[in-house]
Amino acid sequence: MSNQPAILLVHGFWGGAAHWSKVIVELARQGHESIRAVELPLTSLADDVERTSKMIAQIGGPVLLVGHSYGGAVITQAGNHPNVTGLVYIAAFAPDTGESPGGITQQRPPEAAANLEPDSDGYLWIKPEKFHQSFCQDLSADEALVMAVTQKAPLAGTFGDPITSAAWAQKPSWYQISSDDRMIHPENQKMMSARLNARKIVTLAASHASLASRPTEVAALIHEAATQPAS
Repeated sequence: MSNQPAILLVHGFWGGAAHWSKVIVELARQGHESIRAVELPLTSLADDVERTSKMIAQIGGPVLLVGHSYGGAVITQAGNHPNVTGLVYIAAFAPDTGESPGGITQQRPPEAAANLEPDSDGYLWIKPEKFHQSFCQDLSADEALVMAVTQKAPLAGTFGDPITSAAWAQKPSWYQISSDDRMIHPENQKMMSARLNARKIVTLAASHASLASRPTEVAALIHEAATQPAS
């Protein structure tokens, strides 16, 4: 599929690029030859957008950005890069210009909000004993344990960083809603997806970790976005 855009996967809070592992395998099986996954520092929106933008530039050709969770905010900003052909949101934040993930969250706090706790260095964690029920209740206990132990905490201030220019206003987009999400309120996902003028919205009865619990459906949406004509 050399005539298709490269796919750049952008993870969110409390996980790294490996959260995409099952989706990567599915996309490869579908014939996608250029798949990359960025590892974000999660230190500020500006830092994360810079890292993603450098990856876009290194790829060099057309790029489809896919963001999970907070990664949706990153692709909303980084998607303004001229090489980006479209944006795919997987249970993700899709802020408008001037909005932040934290501001959207405050409108409708998610079910697991009480299970977050900051440490003395300013990093925000999901309480390990609450990770399974909060982030990925539809995964096995073993998978949840690994995710909990390897969780990548963001600096808490990153939540409040606003978007300066929302790329979805100019670029085609796709959105997957997780209707059983306990990390981003499903109603917030519905609100954000409705205003995107998205080419397709898919709703899955899934946790926040739909990229791990429903990789076949998530990969199918990404594949559709990668193979649709740009016009």
